[in-house]
Amino acid sequence: MNNKKIKMSFVSFRRSPRLRNPAFGKVADFSLTKIRFEMTVILTIILILLIKFDSYSQTRNWFPSDLNIQPFTANMLEPKAGFLISTDNNKLRLDISTSRDIVHFVESDYTISIGADVFTFTRLRSTDDFKFPVETIDYLFGINAGYKRKLCNDNEIGLRFRLSHISTHLVDGQFDAHQQKWREGRDPFVYSKEFIELFPYYRKGSLRAYLGFTYIFHIIPQEIKKVNLQSGFDYFATQFGNELFTPFIAYDFKLNGIEKYIGNNVISVGVKFGDWKSKGLSFYYSYISGKSIHGQLYDLQENYSNIGFNFEL
Repeated sequence: MNNKKIKMSFVSFRRSPRLRNPAFGKVADFSLTKIRFEMTVILTIILILLIKFDSYSQTRNWFPSDLNIQPFTANMLEPKAGFLISTDNNKLRLDISTSRDIVHFVESDYTISIGADVFTFTRLRSTDDFKFPVETIDYLFGINAGYKRKLCNDNEIGLRFRLSHISTHLVDGQFDAHQQKWREGRDPFVYSKEFIELFPYYRKGSLRAYLGFTYIFHIIPQEIKKVNLQSGFDYFATQFGNELFTPFIAYDFKLNGIEKYIGNNVISVGVKFGDWKSKGLSFYYSYISGKSIHGQLYDLQENYSNIGFNFEL
């Protein structure tokens, strides 16, 4: 019986359309070479920036425990470690991501930071037998830099810069082994993009408002709009919180698209445990509408509610 199961599994594996495509290996080799080159460029840029700033700053903090620029709460592309569980369908999003500052250059009224980002964000499907097949997964890696200046009355202004690469892949949970085809009529394809991102912001007390500008200088497929515009805010209601937890509300609006621009909306309401300006654990409700964040589903229009939790590592 065991030998029969192994044989059947091998036949299913061999017949996968993704694996029997002779060009797939060439695409994979090209992608790996491209990723190695991009990693070399990014690491070189980090080294140059560290050497450059090192000669100007009087105070340096290597590998600080906190980020100079805290993640923008409702922005979809932020470092998270947790789940978003849809209340409208059987989909889940799993994030295993981190953003770490490598060094802070500190002066009396401002801080400059240089750091790195490594993200994975995954879509899963829940089934009746308590299994969670992985349908698609996206990878991001890149560098970031931040500038934060203190103003009077505990206010501040700042700017975050990112240079990042994203690639994405369909996974075996999206392949129907019985029908020997990919589910929902979606075959895997090459998705890759490199972009720069600027997020200036102003914070007054516990209210922060921001703008976002993203320019995609390389993208496959090419019909995706190369310029994205964003705006949003996050507000932590410190008057209703304490040292243990703080309620919050956040909103993000993003313009992107394929043939024409459309609006993407994210609203989040929840409670953060821990220091609201630092690491912690958040439980929240969110509503999302717009194009899917997953590259393999970039043309999919979504509209759904979620219950989520996020560890800020």
